Amino acid sequence: LVAAGLVTALALFPHPSDPVGGVGAVAGPSVGELTAAVGAGVVSAEQAMVLVRERGRAMAAASTRAKTGMTAVIGGDREQVLATLARHGLTPANINGAHQIVAAGTREQLAALSDEPPVRARLIPLPVAGAFHTDHMAAAVRTLGALAGSVSVRDARIRLVSNRDGQVVHHGRDVLDRIVAQVAAPVRWDRCMDTLGDLGATGVLEIPPAGTLTGLVRRELPGVEAFALKSPKDLPAAREFVARHGGAPGGDDSPTWRLVVAPVKGTFRADAVVLGATLDSHSSIGAVMVRDQMHPVQAPYGGTVIEWLVEDGDPVSPGQPLVRLHPTVRTA
Repeated sequence: LVAAGLVTALALFPHPSDPVGGVGAVAGPSVGELTAAVGAGVVSAEQAMVLVRERGRAMAAASTRAKTGMTAVIGGDREQVLATLARHGLTPANINGAHQIVAAGTREQLAALSDEPPVRARLIPLPVAGAFHTDHMAAAVRTLGALAGSVSVRDARIRLVSNRDGQVVHHGRDVLDRIVAQVAAPVRWDRCMDTLGDLGATGVLEIPPAGTLTGLVRRELPGVEAFALKSPKDLPAAREFVARHGGAPGGDDSPTWRLVVAPVKGTFRADAVVLGATLDSHSSIGAVMVRDQMHPVQAPYGGTVIEWLVEDGDPVSPGQPLVRLHPTVRTA
């Protein structure tokens, strides 16, 4: 999956800088987030291929610890479906939209779900080796986390929408940490699509193997054009699609490690941080308010505040730069 995506991206964008300034955001469910991380410039293609190989091995090993599996739940009332899964001790491992949720857990739990399914829902057992994106993959997270510590990362040059919560993630280490943790955490593709809508996306291009996400986008984001790039013969039309929908600011050619960006769409509430202040890593700079919910914003690295790019009370969009920092320099 990752290799197919990377080869296609290279055919579509021969130079690594080609998507910057033309692609507004990248995202990929589950293992596809590694492909997205390469597209955003967070990790190299070579690093991604090593990580996905070891990810697969670790998840396969974790799957041998218990007899587990996954079942797609199609249709039904969303809240009733989630309540039914909770009653059976199952995890909603993939929430792909309002009417498509994948349940994961032990074979016994899945059998109980089959005997007592949600009202007006159809169950489709999936031919997978284990309960991915659940606590059953905890051992794989530990293995992958140890390997990820040796991977060098860069901050994203294009907005990267995270599977974990649909937030735009900018800091490279945060991107990689989320990819590792996601092996044992649910995939919230529904929230990724919500964020694409908040960003004002007019077109979504799906790279191979394409088709599934295109259908979800068309159902969940009416008015947004979707294109499934399935084979080399589709490349000319895909380039035309990108040219027609491109132009949204996807990144910043200035050193991105100096920026702190908004994770979600909302109203920014700034802390009392003045120009010239020196921040430690993970210091709070404020929060983005979405209705009654507060999303804290932290500076992932230490530095001196040299420019505020928004003011308290300003509306912000996902990935919008909030403040520019001069990095803290440490000497041996």
